[in-house]
Amino acid sequence: MSDITIYHNPKCGTSRNTLAMIRNSGAEPQVIEYLKTPPDRATLQALIAATGKPVIDAVRTKEALFTELQLGAPGVTDAQLIDAMLAHPILINRPIVVTPLGTRLCRPSELVLDILPTPQQGAFTKEDGEVVVNAQGQRA
Repeated sequence: MSDITIYHNPKCGTSRNTLAMIRNSGAEPQVIEYLKTPPDRATLQALIAATGKPVIDAVRTKEALFTELQLGAPGVTDAQLIDAMLAHPILINRPIVVTPLGTRLCRPSELVLDILPTPQQGAFTKEDGEVVVNAQGQRA
């Protein structure tokens, strides 16, 4: 079993880039496609807490459903945001990566480099052509 887990959406470019950087470090993570297998309340709360960021950062605020459900209205509580993410996993911001060095919402994808236990094994270029890691495995 891998010591790295990624909560992944294969349709998301940021998530795909993050997964590729994990693999570029020589690791094969546990991949959880959270739209197919959503986390339970305890797991979601633990993931958010481990990032050290507010709950709202774990919500996809640009998702139409966020506006439809009025989740940005004054007075919306963290519990209500978590309820919405559990009911509608598409609202969970991604990718969330867990490693022995920490838990991160990897937006932008290169934030994963800060928590990978092993360095990049070679160059890495994002899908959009942005060079993130040079041929020596160092951040560009």
